[in-house]
Amino acid sequence: MCVTNVVVVAAVAESANQTRRRGSRPGRAPNEEQFREDRGKNMMEDYFVERPVFKEWEFRTRYKMSHNVFNRISGDLCHYDRYFVQKLDAAKKVGLLPEQKITCALRMLAYGAGAYQCAEYCRMVKSTSIEAIQRFTRGIVNLYSVDYLRAPTLADLKRLLAKAERRGTCNDLNVLAKSMLFNELTAGRAPKIQFQVNNRTYNLGYYLADGIYPRWATFVKSIPKPTRPKDLKFSQAQEGYRKDVERCFGILQSRFSIVRGAARGWHKEDIRYIMLTCIILHNKIVENERPDDIDEELDSDEEEENNMRPRVATVWEGSTGDDFEPVGRDVHNFNGFMDRYNAIRCENTHSNLQADLVEHLWKIQGNMEV
Repeated sequence: MCVTNVVVVAAVAESANQTRRRGSRPGRAPNEEQFREDRGKNMMEDYFVERPVFKEWEFRTRYKMSHNVFNRISGDLCHYDRYFVQKLDAAKKVGLLPEQKITCALRMLAYGAGAYQCAEYCRMVKSTSIEAIQRFTRGIVNLYSVDYLRAPTLADLKRLLAKAERRGTCNDLNVLAKSMLFNELTAGRAPKIQFQVNNRTYNLGYYLADGIYPRWATFVKSIPKPTRPKDLKFSQAQEGYRKDVERCFGILQSRFSIVRGAARGWHKEDIRYIMLTCIILHNKIVENERPDDIDEELDSDEEEENNMRPRVATVWEGSTGDDFEPVGRDVHNFNGFMDRYNAIRCENTHSNLQADLVEHLWKIQGNMEV
């Protein structure tokens, strides 16, 4: 019995001292043949040759984007991360194509597919699929976040305000009270917007919010239990327009099913990159599908026939001498900071803006059925 124990202990010690082998090395059982090279050729014939098996509209349906967007992303990722470039593995076999790795990542994002589900079409095992989506999401964020996660530009503001004018309301977003946007606004680094409602001028943009938000000058809330016809009309419009951001998130969920799926299987850092990647890809797709002449339409001063909605908003085009001053350590700049801080949280301005918007909307749409 003692001899047996000694032998067992010696065997365990010897196995613990041996170097753990990974990959295609001598002494390790051979990997199962995945036929990834043949499947890669089939994938190329399906979508990526001059005359593919599946048409462009089928590609857009399955990849959630056009060929042009996919090709730009593929080229940028191959230059950014050599992981996506096809190369020989340790056994001198041809590795996966960039299209296979990117297709795997996109299918996990678009359909919420599990890592093991990519083996059938992409010929990628679970660990390779997870590595592909991790590198894909980090590559997308590092490559495109500057352009597609940036703050709105002057052209963006003009586009948003032009849409708002046609709908009779200002910008229509539901934001959190701790948004970085308010930090920029308080610091004096945000673009200055000035608009006029009911013959009163306001210098802060506003966002439609529900009842849980504070009574700030930057929030316009619905009227609880409205009784007057004009209050009913305002509440209907405010609550209807406020749903837009929920619809936007619904569009993101419909395009990328991974957003609405369970997230417990991912690390927090992976979830962050996945969400940012979905937003960036959505913005790239929208940009690609937007007509080229949209900016020319926004520059036109012609009004639509029977348009009763006046132009009430203007965008800050540059310094006028009366703009917000930057935050600093000296007393003068600190006083300016506190003035902006108090202006944002002014309940009196909040009440006045709501009342003016009620009157403004009633003058425009009061003759319509409530």
